[in-house]
Amino acid sequence: METPIARTSRWRLLLPRKRGRWAAGLAALVVLAGAGTWTATADDGGPAVHRQDRMMRVDGVSIDTSYFTTGGTRRRPAVLIGHGFGGSKNDVRAQAEQLAGAGYAVLTWSARGFGKSGGEIALNAPDREVKDVSRLIDWLAGRPEVELDAKGDPRVGVTGASYGGAVSLLAAGYDKRVDAIAPQITYWNLADALFPDGVFKKLWAGIFVTTGGGCQKFEKQLCDMYERVAVSGKPDAAARALLTERSPSAVADRIKVPALIVQGQSDSLFPLGQADAMAEAISGNGAPVAVDWIAGGHDGGDLETDRVRQRIGGWFDRYLKGDKGADTGPGFRVTRTGGIDSTDGAALTRGASSDTYPGLSSGGETIGLGRRTQTFHNPAGANPPAISAVPGVGGGLSQLSSLGVGLSIDFPGQYARFDSAPLDKTLRVTGSPTARVVVEAERGDAVLFGKVYDVSPDGRQQVLPSQLVAPFRIPQSQQGKGVRLTLPAIDHQFDAGHRLRLVLSATDLGYASPAEPTTYSVTAAGPLTVPTAPALKTAAATLPWWTWGLPAAAVVIAALLLLTARRRTATPAPDPALAGVPLQITGLSKKYAKSADRYAVKELSFRVEKGQVLGLLGPNGAGKTTTLRMLMGLITPDDGEIRVFGQAVRPGAPVLSRVGSFVEGAGFLPHLSGRANLDLYWQATGRPAEDAHIEEALEIAGLGDALARAVRTYSQGMRQRLAIAQAMLGMPDLLILDEPTNGLDPPQIREMRDVMIRYAAGGRTVIVSSHLLSEVEQSCTHLVVMDRGRLVQAGPVAEITGSGDMLLVTSAQDVAEPLVGKVAALPGIGSAVRTDDGRGLLVRLDGATPSELIAELVRLDMPLTGVGPHRRLEDAFLTLISGGSA
Repeated sequence: METPIARTSRWRLLLPRKRGRWAAGLAALVVLAGAGTWTATADDGGPAVHRQDRMMRVDGVSIDTSYFTTGGTRRRPAVLIGHGFGGSKNDVRAQAEQLAGAGYAVLTWSARGFGKSGGEIALNAPDREVKDVSRLIDWLAGRPEVELDAKGDPRVGVTGASYGGAVSLLAAGYDKRVDAIAPQITYWNLADALFPDGVFKKLWAGIFVTTGGGCQKFEKQLCDMYERVAVSGKPDAAARALLTERSPSAVADRIKVPALIVQGQSDSLFPLGQADAMAEAISGNGAPVAVDWIAGGHDGGDLETDRVRQRIGGWFDRYLKGDKGADTGPGFRVTRTGGIDSTDGAALTRGASSDTYPGLSSGGETIGLGRRTQTFHNPAGANPPAISAVPGVGGGLSQLSSLGVGLSIDFPGQYARFDSAPLDKTLRVTGSPTARVVVEAERGDAVLFGKVYDVSPDGRQQVLPSQLVAPFRIPQSQQGKGVRLTLPAIDHQFDAGHRLRLVLSATDLGYASPAEPTTYSVTAAGPLTVPTAPALKTAAATLPWWTWGLPAAAVVIAALLLLTARRRTATPAPDPALAGVPLQITGLSKKYAKSADRYAVKELSFRVEKGQVLGLLGPNGAGKTTTLRMLMGLITPDDGEIRVFGQAVRPGAPVLSRVGSFVEGAGFLPHLSGRANLDLYWQATGRPAEDAHIEEALEIAGLGDALARAVRTYSQGMRQRLAIAQAMLGMPDLLILDEPTNGLDPPQIREMRDVMIRYAAGGRTVIVSSHLLSEVEQSCTHLVVMDRGRLVQAGPVAEITGSGDMLLVTSAQDVAEPLVGKVAALPGIGSAVRTDDGRGLLVRLDGATPSELIAELVRLDMPLTGVGPHRRLEDAFLTLISGGSA
């Protein structure tokens, strides 16, 4: 069974670097060995990612690295990913492959003392781990495929969790070449994290040293410091100074790059206050900052890996690639528990967000507390201790704290408690509650542990939100006076009828308390102030799967039964004479539901040949979409026949595998990338992967790097192109597109026109339904015009548009404006308009004959090169559907 400490070792810390010049980097950086290059496929099924392992040497220390790209020499931004404490570069491989597949050059490494790297653990010393990162940036600057802002200055971002999150902050502070960062569940000041308010966080510190491989693996002064504090149980000034100088807070004024700060709610190691200090400092420097409170943390729980990686990808797309349309998410987001999935007991989550980060004290409300003085004891040896968070264990429970589940123990006689009156309405607390108390100790400093409980109406059940507690050291100089206590930052809903309970305990399992027995007295000197962050808007709760799954399953079962029944009906034999004909429709009819005489389509017949781009035209209600749905086997005609390559079309007919379609939009899974959606769709067909021709379809769609992004970040035009790429998978012989240019801008429409023409040029056939008549006229070779469910006309575009009373007159030279006026004034001429190129006229006859017009043009000395019928598709279409003569 995995122990809490072993489980905790999966959560890592982070690593730093120092600014270095390119020339110095070349001298200091020596490639010792290359472990080879191979290809890996990113998790989202994106382009092939090449990984190259090599050992680099920095100041005599070997640093084990991996470099990920999709190959080629196209310039791209770079990303460095640091790993967690006790881990190695292998822990971040999946994220590296994902970012590489999204168009980045990604470099990972094992920090000093971890993995295959040499050296001692120095906890992000500026002249060691931080300097290592700067040398890695030097190396990136020399890569031909990495985008440069200047010589020796690559476009680079840094991310990582815990130990790797701190290195991103330190890198930005020590090396001006860093352009964006995304630190996760990390610290701002390591001294404040391990010695909060001068109280030693002994359990986490011990886990820290153990997961690092023991005290002997650390730099000697760090080992000496830990042993000194662990023995005394109280941090000294030298210990605080040592950890502070190696913390991001030491270079707070130098971190001026866009920062996405991801911090865990289930985190007694690096609580939310650490992220708050980061956000305040970095935004104070004028840099863009976003803060995201995830459900999990170092104590366990849900780290929301997929969502966080997608958000980091969007952040880097915006600030490294310069994609202004990238979705960087809200200024502040917090994950909330929205219920329990009754099928598996898992917590359901939802997000709340606001445009700006509110901090930890926004919208404070006061909650009255009893003011009586309470006396309690610190036991000898501080045992037995109260229990709040248990590192690596409490996270799963803390996620369910809003549901009335939690783990906390306070022993009688070792704490004071102050209760509020029952709440008359629901109260959502987001931030750090505060309270004023008066504390006195029998002797020496008072060391107390503050927490706020959610107490049920009957008083029997109490829940500690996120299992968090805050330590306080109150020296004798502050005793007997009112002191303000800042309690742990939480996001928790207290229901109406519940009470808030402030508890101050003399002990806590995770911390060192004075060994000498003593007595404390505490008086509440004022109300409890709780922040409510009123600007936050909560998204709808995620529904349990069965609320949509059971109805969906019923629909699937019904569809399968219907499909099976239909397949049992007789299917017409193939027609060998039509084996080479993509489509022939004969006498097709379909009545509206519950109507005996109203037809959506009636007696429709037409034929489509190979290599044609057929435009299906008609006003709204003409029956175009109904026709396409029957063609796809989605609905069954009442009468008539549809044959594709000689095979009769029925729902589920094998010949439909030769047909690709984009009809009435495509349904994509928004949380998956574009590439993953296409892969999933093709897998669902059950056909071999090599038959997908996915690269060819993607080249036609032209989505580029967006393929690696979640579909929810796509614009309408991008979704449209992805849907068309999906229709082209397998390179079907017959491609059906219903309004393919919806949501596309003019350049994209022109590109789509070329796509359809190229697609048909290879001997395949395209049927396109569109309301953009000008595009149909330019892209289609043949037309079928429908009105009120019936065929009006079918044939080549030139044939349909080439009749009527409009003539195109072409000239050997530009037609002057005075000549245009003279032609327009001729008897029997309705109008004359110069063509766009200036070397022709569009002349509408109004009584005159073509021969009479030509005679007049010769008389006016116009150098004619041609005269012929001309009618725009719009004119022809309006004439046909209005019943006028063609």
